Amino acid sequence: MEQNNLNKEQNPLEMHPTPPFEGQQQEEPGLEAPMDPKADHGEESYKGSGKLVGKKTIITGGDSGIGRAVAIAFAREGADVLISYLNEHEDARETAKYIEAAGRKAILVAGDISDEAHCKYIIQKAVEEFGQIDVLVNNAAFQMSRDTLQDISSEEWDKTFKTNIYPLFYLCKEAEQHLKPGSTVVNTTSVNAYKAPPQLIPYSATKAAIQNFTASLAQLWAEKGIRVNCVAPGPIWTPLIPATMPPEKVESFGQDVPLKRAGHPVELAPAFVLLASQDSSYMTGSTVQVTGGYPTI
Repeated sequence: MEQNNLNKEQNPLEMHPTPPFEGQQQEEPGLEAPMDPKADHGEESYKGSGKLVGKKTIITGGDSGIGRAVAIAFAREGADVLISYLNEHEDARETAKYIEAAGRKAILVAGDISDEAHCKYIIQKAVEEFGQIDVLVNNAAFQMSRDTLQDISSEEWDKTFKTNIYPLFYLCKEAEQHLKPGSTVVNTTSVNAYKAPPQLIPYSATKAAIQNFTASLAQLWAEKGIRVNCVAPGPIWTPLIPATMPPEKVESFGQDVPLKRAGHPVELAPAFVLLASQDSSYMTGSTVQVTGGYPTI
């Protein structure tokens, strides 16, 4: 490879497209196919090295975006993957193809994780299919961008909390009896837990709650040898963005961080692999920030 091409591939300012993007919009929850530019989930680039061989894993929101990148990475690291998703069947099937191409088992479970009974079913299905659970990734989320408090309905407030934070309680509680010493939980929080943008009041509040849930549960489960950590992404180019933000915000998405661009899901995957693997054996209650340079201190 010529040196100038190598430099471009390694320069964080040039690795992926930079704003402005096309001012696009989708219906919530959003799909991968209409996105322009296409998101990079590591389909061509992620190379595994055996960090999760034999692990049985669950990823909520695993059909697209960050969840898809994590699913691809986990499979290539040797893990079987159950993908929980709402109703994006085409995206889920596409992700499953990559898992199976890596020689691993893919289980797809559609449904609403705001329902406690469905969360219990996810855990039961994983145990039925895999015989055990080694890694639980709580990644699914909902957000909407609103300019005033009056624009946020009570129904939207409830939906945001019931999608983003309630399932962590439901899933962890149901999974606890199946987790063994060495098992891990990885939660997706956000830079917005620190940044708290005024347009994302419900979402930011839930992401701050995830930080505290993670820290508390990590202490509670430490004596069991079960580690609980989280990843805090910055602006990441996923279907959630054109599905929940107005076109003018989509157009400039990511340009306000020091690296001047949105991150792509593939850039999150190594952090999840780290926290799911023995490489993070002395990490619990921790947050790994992947924010494009936006400070969280």
